[in-house]
Amino acid sequence: MSIRIDDDKRVRTLTLDRPDALNAFNEALYDATTEALRDAAADPDVAVVLLTGSGRAFSAGTDLREMAARTSDPDFTPGKHGFTGLIDALLEFPKPLICAVNGIGLGIGATVLGFADLAFMANTARLKCPFTGLGVAPEAASSVLFPRLIGRQNAAWVLMSSEWIDAAQAKEMGLVWQVCEPEELMDTARRHAEALAAKPISSLVAVKRTMTAPLRAEIDAARERENACFAELMGGPANIEALTAFAQGREPDFTRLPA
Repeated sequence: MSIRIDDDKRVRTLTLDRPDALNAFNEALYDATTEALRDAAADPDVAVVLLTGSGRAFSAGTDLREMAARTSDPDFTPGKHGFTGLIDALLEFPKPLICAVNGIGLGIGATVLGFADLAFMANTARLKCPFTGLGVAPEAASSVLFPRLIGRQNAAWVLMSSEWIDAAQAKEMGLVWQVCEPEELMDTARRHAEALAAKPISSLVAVKRTMTAPLRAEIDAARERENACFAELMGGPANIEALTAFAQGREPDFTRLPA
């Protein structure tokens, strides 16, 4: 299994469990996480979901080897749900979602925080949205969720720079709610999860629905724009240079590419 599922006190903990790959999302992990969220949404004994990672990473984002195969291997077989299915599940998840960022979070390992109702982060963890470094576009409605969550200029830097954001910066921006010592992260996140889980699920769902409903149309429109830009850029000169540089273990050089 690429994900571990544990239940306690109406809190379902989902632990991304590809530690050797820094919990990068391959097709199997996208499918497993999508199905785990859908199962938790439908389970009357689950009030809150707590999402974290195993080992030293929260998630290193999309598995770049599979990304390269998607553009170059005619026999590449996508998963049942894939990236789009996971974003659908996050968007539709009706109950509180808490993220405990235990280590590095890249790509979807960072943009998932746009869907979190509460986020906790170890003070040793770091986040990065590497889209410009990969020659692609934003994802997961981050182009609308991040400006709302952390402000336009913070979002512009996070989404455009492909620079690491440390825990103190993430807290100052409002990308996460609390920063903890690594050994205290899960206890702190779980304590807050259990406090919410003691409340009536119907009320939790109502609060979340009334908070998120006004954003739904904006999120849907943002995803369409992002997907169109991503499709245009995927496999283009900048993306090929980024993936080639990754495979060769060097930094990409975009300076000689056409605009």
